Amino acid sequence: MPKDTLRYYDRIGIVSPSREDNRYRRYSKNDLIDLMNIQIMQYADFSLDEIRGKFGFRKMENIDPAYCEEVAAFFDAKNAKTREKIAHLEKVSRLLDVAAETLRDFNNDSDQLLAEIVREIYKDIQKNEPGISKEGCGEHQG
Repeated sequence: MPKDTLRYYDRIGIVSPSREDNRYRRYSKNDLIDLMNIQIMQYADFSLDEIRGKFGFRKMENIDPAYCEEVAAFFDAKNAKTREKIAHLEKVSRLLDVAAETLRDFNNDSDQLLAEIVREIYKDIQKNEPGISKEGCGEHQG
């Protein structure tokens, strides 16, 4: 982990190692575990604000059930967003596959399949962003 990252985490209070007489940071075993947890959470697409705001990495002796339920609900919501992103990326991947296939072997069937996928994606866009204007779409409206 880069030194600048460690300094930043210390500055924003995510991990606060002790200081030696020479002002060097001294990371304990628990600090290193916290840093590993932070990396895992970032890999899982949590922002530093989410990590800092929701999670106390230290093991608590008396775990508050309400806190555990709050964090579990947060995980559920994050997982739902992740599944939405996966579904979106699968559609984008399918679109790109069909577009490339259509360009390599242009024919009426592949062009129709591409148009169908584009209409499906456009409907999703309209559903998620209702402010998109239909003007100028002409024959491409589905």
